[in-house]
Amino acid sequence: KNPLFKGGGRVFGPTPRDYSQKVNKKVKRLARKSALSIKAKQKAIVVLEDFQMDKPHTKDYLKMLAALGLSDKKSMLVLGDLNKNVYLSSRNLKNSKVVTNSELNTYGISNSNHLIISEGAIAELESILNR
Repeated sequence: KNPLFKGGGRVFGPTPRDYSQKVNKKVKRLARKSALSIKAKQKAIVVLEDFQMDKPHTKDYLKMLAALGLSDKKSMLVLGDLNKNVYLSSRNLKNSKVVTNSELNTYGISNSNHLIISEGAIAELESILNR
């Protein structure tokens, strides 16, 4: 009904509003650097040689985590280039996430207990952070 009539609608009712704030690129990069340095001070970063899988098997991925002693801990595997088999092997696991350097963010770093970084990703990560 028209707002003028009895039982009518609201004239200026609540409207959806975007509460997100813009964060500068330099601030984002600095936050990522500091989150990585905190993980390094906590000795929560593990460096692997380039990790590849021939077939997507979750059991093989779990064996790798168990060998590192991280099977029951929240971990994030950072790869230089996304290997589809590694991603498919890990997506069923609740405590593990696989990302590339471009997908690595501050929340993901701080939310995981341990970071597993491949050697190929380290050189690329250094160039991203030293811009």
